[in-house]
Amino acid sequence: MKRIVVFTGAGISAESGIQTFRDKDGLWNNHRIEDVATPGAFMRDPEPVMDFYNQRRRQLLEVHPNDAHLALVKLETAFDVRIITQNVDDLHERAGSTHVMHLHGEIRKARSTGDPDYIVPIEGWELKMGDLCPKGYQLRPHIVWFGEEVPMIGPAARLTASADIFIIIGSSLQVYPAAGLVFEAPHKAPKYLIDPKAGHQDYVNNLTIIRTTATQGVPALVDHLMQESQD
Repeated sequence: MKRIVVFTGAGISAESGIQTFRDKDGLWNNHRIEDVATPGAFMRDPEPVMDFYNQRRRQLLEVHPNDAHLALVKLETAFDVRIITQNVDDLHERAGSTHVMHLHGEIRKARSTGDPDYIVPIEGWELKMGDLCPKGYQLRPHIVWFGEEVPMIGPAARLTASADIFIIIGSSLQVYPAAGLVFEAPHKAPKYLIDPKAGHQDYVNNLTIIRTTATQGVPALVDHLMQESQD
């Protein structure tokens, strides 16, 4: 069975109603990165940081997977599908995808500030100051903040290198180190980029660019690949 590695960015979740960070009306227009998304911000003033992610979490509970998420689940009937996502939401899992790797953490989980191996689901949407791990350390959002290492980038690179087909969905390919994954895909592997704002990406070998939204482009590409697998 051929392996398809899918790399997803904010564009796939935006169509479910999740506000993106970098668009003109994105989250960073209303919040300074330095205030809500760095280890220093959490050390200086943790309450606004906790509130920022509480609001993101509350919003997540009000939205649902879209046609692009669901199409990727359908792809599993004919391929070994592995998803690497920059997104911290759980829409891929809620849609039914069975192999999802989160590069930048998971917003519906918390981890200990003193025991990084202690990671637990968050019930509901609120994580509060005073919520402690069994060792007595404050819990924080299980998110990779700016200035922190991306611990899953190595496993993601190795997974990408195993792809027979590599698909990029809803990513500007501007956020590193994640954007560098495209160079880990095998040279001869077919590659697809689905994003309405995609550039020319001439530096990527064997790339087909589909300049449309995820909910339009992904189901169509999935149908094409499923048909090819039966020929």
